[in-house]
Amino acid sequence: MEMLVSTEWLAGELGKPDLLVFDCSTFLPNEPGNKHDAFRAARIPGARMFDIDAIADKETDLPHMVPTPAAFARMVGALGISNGHRIVFYDQHGLRSSPRGWWMMRLFGHDRVAVLDGGLPAWVKEGRPTESGEAPAPAPASFVPDFRAGMLAGIGDVKRIVADGSALIIDARAKGRFDGTAPEPRAGLPSGHMPGAANVPVTDMAGPDGRMKDPAALRAIFAAAGAAGGKPVVTSCGSGVTACVLAFGLVRAGLPEPAVYDGSWTEWASRPETTKEKSA
Repeated sequence: MEMLVSTEWLAGELGKPDLLVFDCSTFLPNEPGNKHDAFRAARIPGARMFDIDAIADKETDLPHMVPTPAAFARMVGALGISNGHRIVFYDQHGLRSSPRGWWMMRLFGHDRVAVLDGGLPAWVKEGRPTESGEAPAPAPASFVPDFRAGMLAGIGDVKRIVADGSALIIDARAKGRFDGTAPEPRAGLPSGHMPGAANVPVTDMAGPDGRMKDPAALRAIFAAAGAAGGKPVVTSCGSGVTACVLAFGLVRAGLPEPAVYDGSWTEWASRPETTKEKSA
């Protein structure tokens, strides 16, 4: 299964019993709109909601941190996901949070997973069918996780990287937030970046049509940021969502897969002992 699938491919596969389609949308804290209302208003036929705020660690105040393998298995099993399913994620913005679903499934050992290129906007623009209203409850399934610890970075890992330079941190936030000249969407959180981090705004991953850039273009973007397949990479962002878009882009570019810093800037900036830098 390709990691990035077209609307044409998905239209031809819809309805097959081994294929599940999930809306994996999210909205920024200061952004109008609600993913659940938008899902009820229009979704790809047969799609279910993959809510990263619900499929998350309930023991932390940080947003949508990954749960334990046992909790993840229970949560995705309740959505009807088994190890035998093919899964396609899309989101309502095009390319923002659907790679978070792709990354989470693979973090827990499930490789038959893809992202819809262009997301719901591309699907709707092409005049493809949608449905609305409440989605029917799925039949529960059994999912057996196989946790891949190397795909996940914690704050201890990132502190060591900042101290010794053993990996390259690439931050997906907009340039103003990274530089410290624009505010963070979360109230009370300072902007800026981790020492030594590079900035590749998530918007660089897609072209004007909202579809992901080709592998050669992505390789050039990452090479300009210092990622050319040598030093290991850790991706970060505001809260671990668009960091997964960069991870997806790196894999699509044919570069080594990075680890994702799940707590990202929300965790780093809220800790009093961490160094926060601003660009001159």
